[in-house]
Amino acid sequence: MKLTLRVWRQQNPDTPGAMATYELDGVSQDMSFLEMLDVLNEELIVKGEEPVAFDHDCREGICGACSLVINGDAHGPERTTTCQLHMRSFQDGDTIDIEPWRASAFPVIKDLVVDRSAFDRVIQAGGYITAPTGAAPEAHAAPVPKADADYAFEHAECIGCGACVAACPNGAAMLFTSAKVNHLNVLPQGSPERETRVLDMVAQMDAEGFGGCTLTGECATACPKGIPLFSITAMNKEWLRATRKVKR
Repeated sequence: MKLTLRVWRQQNPDTPGAMATYELDGVSQDMSFLEMLDVLNEELIVKGEEPVAFDHDCREGICGACSLVINGDAHGPERTTTCQLHMRSFQDGDTIDIEPWRASAFPVIKDLVVDRSAFDRVIQAGGYITAPTGAAPEAHAAPVPKADADYAFEHAECIGCGACVAACPNGAAMLFTSAKVNHLNVLPQGSPERETRVLDMVAQMDAEGFGGCTLTGECATACPKGIPLFSITAMNKEWLRATRKVKR
């Protein structure tokens, strides 16, 4: 395939960026999207030009580092991570726009790489338990109802990629935060901090500058792991419950 790539180039956080156009030929439909970018960078290096900086790690759809907006969609046209998106999703002659996550809480570091440490700070605000765990306990030492276990596992699938923020017209992080809150709050080990956790994590989320949620649902549509929209409603209930019980 022959493609026209319009890629966001930005030297550092303090300089303005712009779209740069590249023509790429000989792209195989069996390539992943990141492999296609590797080919582009090889050509740029041969020409003596600076390669495009983009984030990646496992390339197995697990870590969520491969954060790109492709033709306006977080992670591209398929509901998957960018590293698991293949070029068969595009046609010969296509023009593809490639941009970084667009959110004030995710400042651009260089080109397509953004700083997502805001997510780390949200987790650090309340994503822990004080219950002593020690070594791995017996499987039935702390009975958990199957419905609760399934609910916790469903939310634990969040990989923190930030697609929910990139897709949201408000730049909200409610889906991410709710996944982390609901994952821990439903388990018995997370019970001691149940109220303070949701209050602290929501407060940190607001402090990081994420936008307000208006439940447009774009976050759940873009989420490569299928975190459901009702997760936000569940967290809101947890927050209201906590505000009645915790006095600060």
